Amino acid sequence: MENVWSYSFTVFMAFFAIMNPIVNIPIFVKLTEGLNENKKREVAKTASIVAFVIVFSFILIGQYIFQIFGLTIPAFKVFGGVLVFFIGFEMLQSKKSSIQLQEKKDFDEGITISPLAIPILAGPGTIVTAMNFVVKANLLHVFLTIVIFALIVGLTYMAFIYSSLIVKMVGDKNFVIIGKIMGLILGVLGANMLIEGVKLAFGI
Repeated sequence: MENVWSYSFTVFMAFFAIMNPIVNIPIFVKLTEGLNENKKREVAKTASIVAFVIVFSFILIGQYIFQIFGLTIPAFKVFGGVLVFFIGFEMLQSKKSSIQLQEKKDFDEGITISPLAIPILAGPGTIVTAMNFVVKANLLHVFLTIVIFALIVGLTYMAFIYSSLIVKMVGDKNFVIIGKIMGLILGVLGANMLIEGVKLAFGI
């Protein structure tokens, strides 16, 4: 039971840090600027569902992708660790996303899918993190990973629909602090994935 709780906490923190339900709020506010509350809810709901379906699909077929392309678990863990570490490092450096958000008078429905659902919510880092937890995992761990990811998506949805209120309460400066904390957590998780990959590769 203790192992289950420990695993669940690790997965939760990994998904929470890499998806940034709070830190992504300013991006959502910018993308949905000028929309009424009902439309914002619709955008948040669609983006959340699409992100969940994408990552859920990778969780289910991830092992088959490994078999088809002849990928190894150590190599995946090493690459995943480097990628997650790099994302966390960028967050600590306060670098802006490479996605350019342009202001438009008319709302572009495509923004709901990209860049909001992909890659802001279901980006490479999220997918790699999810697959890293389920590769060679037992059914219980796979189930917990799916449930926890669904929980994070739900929290993200709630953060989006209450984005205006949260921005007023938290303040822009505090969002920067939260982002750096999440970056630190991601960096440590990435380093841990890398170490696990190296140990598996060399049988340590």
